[in-house]
Amino acid sequence: MSDDITPASGFDHLPLSAAVLSAVSAAGYKTPTPIQENAIPVLARGRDLIGQARTGTGKTAAFALPLISRIDTDLDKPQVLVLTPTRELAIQVAEAFKTYGRNSKGLRVLPVYGGQSYAIQLKQLKRGVHVVVGTPGRIMDHIQRKTISLAHLFCRVLDEADEMLHMGFIDDVEWIFSQVSHPVQTALFSATMPAPIKRIAQTYLETPEEITLRSQSLGLESITQKFWLVKGAGKIIALSRILDATCFDAAIVFVKTKSSTLDVCRQLEDKGFRAEALNGDMAQDAREKTVERLKQGRIDILVATDVAARGLDVDRISHVINYDLPDKTDPYIHRIGRTGRAGRKGEALLFVHPRERWMLRKLEKATGHPISQIQLPSNRAINKKRVQDFRAAIRSVLDAEDLGVFENLITAYAEEEGLPMATVAAALGKMAHGDTPFFLTEKLSGQENQKSKKAKKDKIPGSKTLESKIPGSKILDSKIKDKKSRAKLKDSSTGKSNPGKDIQPAADLKDRQPVRPLEKGMDRYRIEVGRSHGVKARDIVGAISNEAGLESRFIKGISIKNKFSVVDLPEGMPKDIFHVLKKTWLRQKPMAISRLDYR
Repeated sequence: MSDDITPASGFDHLPLSAAVLSAVSAAGYKTPTPIQENAIPVLARGRDLIGQARTGTGKTAAFALPLISRIDTDLDKPQVLVLTPTRELAIQVAEAFKTYGRNSKGLRVLPVYGGQSYAIQLKQLKRGVHVVVGTPGRIMDHIQRKTISLAHLFCRVLDEADEMLHMGFIDDVEWIFSQVSHPVQTALFSATMPAPIKRIAQTYLETPEEITLRSQSLGLESITQKFWLVKGAGKIIALSRILDATCFDAAIVFVKTKSSTLDVCRQLEDKGFRAEALNGDMAQDAREKTVERLKQGRIDILVATDVAARGLDVDRISHVINYDLPDKTDPYIHRIGRTGRAGRKGEALLFVHPRERWMLRKLEKATGHPISQIQLPSNRAINKKRVQDFRAAIRSVLDAEDLGVFENLITAYAEEEGLPMATVAAALGKMAHGDTPFFLTEKLSGQENQKSKKAKKDKIPGSKTLESKIPGSKILDSKIKDKKSRAKLKDSSTGKSNPGKDIQPAADLKDRQPVRPLEKGMDRYRIEVGRSHGVKARDIVGAISNEAGLESRFIKGISIKNKFSVVDLPEGMPKDIFHVLKKTWLRQKPMAISRLDYR
């Protein structure tokens, strides 16, 4: 079955009970989505179903509405079993059943998942429930304990089947399915259909009807996809600039590792963003509270791993940022499915290293939509957004608060001090904003947003332009050619600052050794910490990685001398990162990083 059917206006024409229709109306639903329009009649007739649709297309209502309409609430036994890959999704699906069944007298729904007390679940099971929504592991436990009976089941639903596969739950799912000894209706929903999922469908579904939503009906047409080509060390800086210049409601930033959720979150918090991490090491109640804070608007950004974010359903997520690119297309489809929901527009952004550009073509093919390249926002764009936000914050207070007390206080203060009201207001604005500069003044490096290749080549950290092109060479010149160069080296070796002279000749390698050729795409830097200070290569990697947000694999060619060290970093280091590294301390000494004049 295709999705070419034009949805009718309203749900009245669908085979749903009066109680369910009234609940749907109360929930504010006006028109069924394509998956609802096609799936509800099939499930209402008791037919098996395969629905290929991503999260956010209304698939929960597609199976919940017809199943609630068929439940016999006089029979206090589990009649519908829904399997989900995560605890978060189990809770959300259970809440959806409760919402749609609010007018179905006596309907009881129970979410069952690990991390929750058995006592709570056993108490409700003993009382009697009609719908059980749970994760495979805890459902298996209850079946083995004989605390959940499947004897009266008329339908089982496998939700997000491909995610079950990715998380290694398919064997558990098959075991649960095998415990049902009587004919039962089965519905399988999945964003993608890998071979193991097709095998399960062939094994456990009886002549199912198939509903496959084409990519434009997966909701992806409401999501704009863009990518930024990663250059140098500026990943965290790029993220903060993009967030700073973007009007977003809430965002989820995907990273690959649990430690990265903490690192990226910390750096965003340091830059003033309301962000929290979400990863698998967090206790279940902590994860639930974090998601709830996002829903309530108390935080705006989640930094999460794929596993932790599975089942996440928060309507206010307007942006999905792939800080680390997934290895396959399926996780990407699930990631961006967190935005563009319920008819809202969404945006997905990818950070792509040059060597990963091949993955873009695969993602474009998988989604059926182009992914366009962007440049980092300019200072002007960021500052304009900051002014807009500042004005909006003032307006929201003016509209919502009773300011009488403060008006009296401020008026009296201004009169006593003989100050204009504008000056007092400016002081209050400064108090509210804090010590960080309101306007961004740092320029992007020449690798970013330059209109000409020449500008890209000439722009370097700590220098406006190169006065002349420096000839390349495989072996560094062993002599310092003029007094000016000697003066620079003297300043650097003593650790004294020499403003405007951050580029240094590389000939000051006192431990004379053959010098490594510089890899293409790399720049060589000197830091004023060496062997005599007790520094190790891992210390240098850790300091640069933590402060610059640069992955360790891009920190190369570390050579530790007695009084200083040399390190190769990706070319085009943004100036703001360069200045951060200059002030970074290592082994109780400032790194005082400077770029070596080596070409």
